[in-house]
Amino acid sequence: MPTQFHFIAALLLCGATGAALADTDCNDPIAAWKPREVLQQQVEQRGWTVQRIKVDDGCYEVRGVDRKGNRFKARYAPATLRIRSIAFDFGEAGDASDYLQSLPATTHRDGKDRAHKGETP
Repeated sequence: MPTQFHFIAALLLCGATGAALADTDCNDPIAAWKPREVLQQQVEQRGWTVQRIKVDDGCYEVRGVDRKGNRFKARYAPATLRIRSIAFDFGEAGDASDYLQSLPATTHRDGKDRAHKGETP
């Protein structure tokens, strides 16, 4: 019986560790949060249009459109206003050139330079 107990305990421990690693919530104390207006100004200085700012899982969530018309959804830490995650929807005619220019080219085993791993020749 002790081996079955250890097995179950190990499974529970692994599950708890995985849940902690998957946590994307912000944990900043509310007293340290910066105002939404400051975040909106920061986003607009990038040339983006803010459509909505809300609080989700303790983070500021911003939805809007970048200067080329691509939709985005970004999560910011409310105390530092640093981006925690961001997703873009470039659509069929979308232009991702603003975001790909900063990626360093890498040489792969086949000797071809690529902007990032997922790019196909």
